[in-house]
Amino acid sequence: MTHPIRFCLVLHNHQPIGNFDGVFEQAYQDSYLPFLDVFEPYTDLKISLHTSGPLMEWLDEHHSEYLDRLAALVEAGRIEIIGGSFYEAILAMIPSRDRVRQIRDYSQWLEQRLGATVRGMWVPERVWEQPMTSDIADAGIKYTVLDDFHFKNAGLNEDELNGYYVTEDDGRTLNVFPGSERLRYLIPFGAPHETVDYLRGIADRHPGAVVTFGDDGEKFGTWPDTKQHVYDDGWLRQFFDGLVANRDWISTTTLADATQSTPPVGKIYLPDGSYREMTEWVLATDQQVEYENITHEMHDDPRWQRLVRFVRGGYWRNFKVKYPEANEMYSRMLQVSRRLAQAEGAGASSDELNWARRELYRGQCNCSYWHGAFGGIYLPHLRNAVYNHLIAADNLLDKAADKPAKWVEATADDYNFDGRQEIRLANDRVVAFLAPLEGGHLYELDVRSICHNLLATLTRRPEAYHRKVLAGANQDNGHVASIHDRVVFKQEGLDQRLQYDDYSRKSLVDHFYDDDASLSSITSGDAEERSDFRDGGFETKLRKGVDRVQVLMSREGNAFGIPIKLTKGVTLNSGSNELEIAYLLENLPQDRTLHFSVEFNLAGLPSGADDRFFYRGDHNNRLGQLGTQLDLTDVDDLGLVDEWLGIDVHWSSDRATNVWTFPIETVSQSEGGFELVHQSVVVQPHWHVRGDANGRWAVTMRLGLDTSLAESRSVPVEEGALAH
Repeated sequence: MTHPIRFCLVLHNHQPIGNFDGVFEQAYQDSYLPFLDVFEPYTDLKISLHTSGPLMEWLDEHHSEYLDRLAALVEAGRIEIIGGSFYEAILAMIPSRDRVRQIRDYSQWLEQRLGATVRGMWVPERVWEQPMTSDIADAGIKYTVLDDFHFKNAGLNEDELNGYYVTEDDGRTLNVFPGSERLRYLIPFGAPHETVDYLRGIADRHPGAVVTFGDDGEKFGTWPDTKQHVYDDGWLRQFFDGLVANRDWISTTTLADATQSTPPVGKIYLPDGSYREMTEWVLATDQQVEYENITHEMHDDPRWQRLVRFVRGGYWRNFKVKYPEANEMYSRMLQVSRRLAQAEGAGASSDELNWARRELYRGQCNCSYWHGAFGGIYLPHLRNAVYNHLIAADNLLDKAADKPAKWVEATADDYNFDGRQEIRLANDRVVAFLAPLEGGHLYELDVRSICHNLLATLTRRPEAYHRKVLAGANQDNGHVASIHDRVVFKQEGLDQRLQYDDYSRKSLVDHFYDDDASLSSITSGDAEERSDFRDGGFETKLRKGVDRVQVLMSREGNAFGIPIKLTKGVTLNSGSNELEIAYLLENLPQDRTLHFSVEFNLAGLPSGADDRFFYRGDHNNRLGQLGTQLDLTDVDDLGLVDEWLGIDVHWSSDRATNVWTFPIETVSQSEGGFELVHQSVVVQPHWHVRGDANGRWAVTMRLGLDTSLAESRSVPVEEGALAH
């Protein structure tokens, strides 16, 4: 053929910050290494390769020989290394200053380690907003890959997607390649000849075209069942053989070669979006169900192919609405970013600031800020990792600011960007965030010595895919399915474990129940809420002393039809790792009791291990693992220990009472299928209260956070966290 088509194979390899070391290793053995082993001998083939910063750093530490092989292939011109945001932040989620710096820093790292000339980049999750163009260009990037879905949303048809386009913002230009959705589903799930046949159809209609495939490298071995299919059954070798056999009309090439040898097809401005599936996942659950129903109903309608290119899903940023926990992480990340920018703007420069920047960027890793076919925000270890790095960055910024060894402060601001004021109590040991206008909840509790947020919880909510769980379907049809299509259950009886919350699983959540409310009725969700205190707004006062701060939150509400005033105060002293929590109920009846309860949710303390347990008195008096349901009577203290994390959380009360404990678990989907995930531990003291002669009742509780175990076995590391 006189004008062969150029076929750009672009692979994106990624493991998120916080993923388990064994997962990194397994992905290396199942995907990254065998792919390179198969690819190397095919000297006529070229690819463009993106490896995210978290994975690249892990490879450099654990398998530097793999990077050496990449460097040799880069020098030989067979692999083009493309960059991106160092720690795989979704660019629309982070400030412009962080976008540019993350991209530049990673390009520099890749050039130094692999000898690569980085001119292209991978846009994480292909989340696109047109104003990002100028930042990407300012970071030194010349071209990138998005999905053809973006281009179709801009009005292009299928026959206009065989090349690349130039786009622009504020006079800065960027070349953008449309990655084929059809190829994403063919490779590697279709037979190798199907891809060749598809390319032949394009070559016949558009000689000299540029066709781009851009997708996850993990689908070559790490995704379920693909290792057998891709390597053991020989799919990848057959695929490469097919490309080589047709090299007279298929020229595998890099993105760099394509931009140097062909001009852009034209100019385009792309609407905000992502790949098609992502725009569906971000929809509110009821809308997502309706969307799926309509597309299923219309699939065989002869008009559907003409209509589908005008169908739009949702907007990525609304993941922060769909999952308020994502907004909490995002808000905390922006606090750290702004604080770092202020320090740099004031002319500060130090090793602490440099490490704080790296910790911030790690805390911007996108995976736990959203949810779709992958576990995402449902995976506690990913949420914990984000907070770990953000808290570490905050610690380093304190060090750079030369804060005293002991200090305490209380501030009020709109910390989570909801148009309402929140409260921040902080000292050298603890940071606590409270939302007075959302039930006076304690929604973040940072233990600074171990860089852990004890309130990185998750509320149980309906998901569109729960329909599949309830149907109990299982797929075993003898062929390898795309991860978007598989239905596999990792545990039995998941349909019986679906349960939803009608309030946020935070702490200092106030309840009034019927007298006969029991542990079983609480855990099943059958206990009826008898007041408006749980979610109501509280008036707030801050009291500030030299070494002591306090927030007082008060509300005149209603319980069982009785007007009651509830005041709760949280006090923090400088140098202390303990919160003092006091409650005062007023206008209580003297002729009857009211069943009152305060709920605590504690996250990052997994169940199912003997070194994570409840106790009373001392550690020798163990009451079971942290997933245990307990119905304790007449107690005034309860401890929760996580020896791996190195923390001892101790609750105590000046009034003996009864306490319920139980786990919060979600049913979510991940790469491996549907699974049950432990999210938090509920500790819920409850009293039958009666007013005194003045209609008053009070209790003072303490929540102590002892990390001496972690500190005894740890040494500070330069990143600012603790090394275990």
